[in-house]
Amino acid sequence: MKIAITRLRGKELDDQQRCARRGHDCYSVTPLTGEFNQDQIELFIEQVREERFDCIFFTSALPAHKIGPLLGQYTLPRVIAIGPQTAKALRESGVPCEVLSEYYSRAFVPYLGEWISGKTIGIPRSDAPNPGLLNAITEAGGTHLEFTIYSLIPTYEELNLDNAEAVLFTSAFSFKSAIWKRREDIVIIAIGDVTASVMEEAGLPPDVVGDGSLEGTLDELNMFLLMNP
Repeated sequence: MKIAITRLRGKELDDQQRCARRGHDCYSVTPLTGEFNQDQIELFIEQVREERFDCIFFTSALPAHKIGPLLGQYTLPRVIAIGPQTAKALRESGVPCEVLSEYYSRAFVPYLGEWISGKTIGIPRSDAPNPGLLNAITEAGGTHLEFTIYSLIPTYEELNLDNAEAVLFTSAFSFKSAIWKRREDIVIIAIGDVTASVMEEAGLPPDVVGDGSLEGTLDELNMFLLMNP
């Protein structure tokens, strides 16, 4: 199946190989682009140097790619990655990290458990708000310091779905920002339940809902195709 996958421009990662392993082909469509905030990056690195954090949480691969290469010269606290792609980006820069067992930031506080009480968590991330994560950290007795190192900016370009048999939305914001012509014959996919809930609220429930990872989502797609030949 030919799948259009929403990605930030220039951040397609290795989607082609990962899709091919599950028997599919894919290409990227870009409802969003990322713009880095150098001041916030420098502030974050300064606070790493000053050892202000007990833990750093990378909530996506993009900050890991950007920040990881800048961390090698410093003594690092505990570093947590949200998933294997984020962990891969960090480890390629020589940053050791732990990986959450789920692909959602809501798993962060349960993963740390009682350890988080009294700890300061540094979070380099996009400007898309995540109040659930911040509230959970506070309720568990931790302190969060967010650094909005990049902004997500809509491209306002219509998604090219002419050759697509399916479209996979990789985040709630990519769905909200997307401009596209809906077709009855296209399979609509949400990468996880957070994205799916936003789609359902918009009156467009997805045909397939993944587990937050590309591989898990493709496995769910293959199951859907088996059940709907």
